[in-house]
Amino acid sequence: MNWMDICALEDITPLGSRIVAGPRGDIALFRTAADEVFALDDRCPHKGGPLSQGLIYGKRVACPLHNWQIELESGEAVAPDVGCAHRHPVRVENGRVLLALRHVAACA
Repeated sequence: MNWMDICALEDITPLGSRIVAGPRGDIALFRTAADEVFALDDRCPHKGGPLSQGLIYGKRVACPLHNWQIELESGEAVAPDVGCAHRHPVRVENGRVLLALRHVAACA
């Protein structure tokens, strides 16, 4: 897997996001209150709303359009909603956020 250095962890505010241009559209990087970082396509599976503009709580993001809840770890919509935002491998090393852009992890 080819890892790309995207930014410093501090460049993403806690409970905030940052957008990265990916080969298939924008990717949203999310930072939780516990400094965990997750990466999902920046499109809600419902109507394509920008997940990067949603509210982050725990390990979920709420789509700003219709309040669908999306699990950051898997990209899966929370029941009763059904759908998936594709997730991307991301990690934090030495305070830097690294993203693997070529690999798209499908939902389970």
